[in-house]
Parts: sequence; structure tokens; C-alpha cells
Amino acid sequence: MPVRNGIGHALYAAQKGETDPAAKPLQGFGGRGVLEIVTDHRGDTWRSVYTVRFEGAVYVLHAFQKKSKKGTATPKKELDLIRQRLAEAERDYRERQN
Repeated sequence: MPVRNGIGHALYAAQKGETDPAAKPLQGFGGRGVLEIVTDHRGDTWRSVYTVRFEGAVYVLHAFQKKSKKGTATPKKELDLIRQRLAEAERDYRERQN
């Protein structure tokens, strides 16, 4: 429950046009348009990634438990999935604008 509450609070802030202190830009995505929320609970690390690149919309791109104990870098497999979902979010947003 603490993980869900923390992530939910940060996403609610994003919907209001604010940035929660727990949200940080995800490296490799060009600035503050793609953000990551990192939450620790009982020795486990959980990450949620969302974008605010599109006016009036917040897209959650991925949520996962970080299992690797080696460093803090996001695994390539997860980054590839985030890139794919960001492209899908962009297509969805464009379609909704037409």
C-alpha cells in the first residue's frame, strides 16, 4: 500500500500540473518530459515512469519492480519498453487531437 500511495500522490500532482518531489527526469529522454518515481519499501525498489509532454494529459508508460542489485541504472529492456510506450502515447495523443 505505501508504494501505491506514493506513486498515486506523485501522479495526482502531475495531473494538477505540479511535480512531486519524488519525481525526477528519466535520463536519456531529453529533459523534464519523461519522469520517474522511485519508491522503496521493505528492501525492494519500485519505479513508475510517466510523461507530461502532451498538454492536458499524463500518460503512465511503465511501472515495475527493480530487481537488479547492481547499480541504479534502469535496465535496457525496461528503457526499450518505455520508448515504445512513449511512441504509442504520442500516436494516441495526436489521434485525440484530430
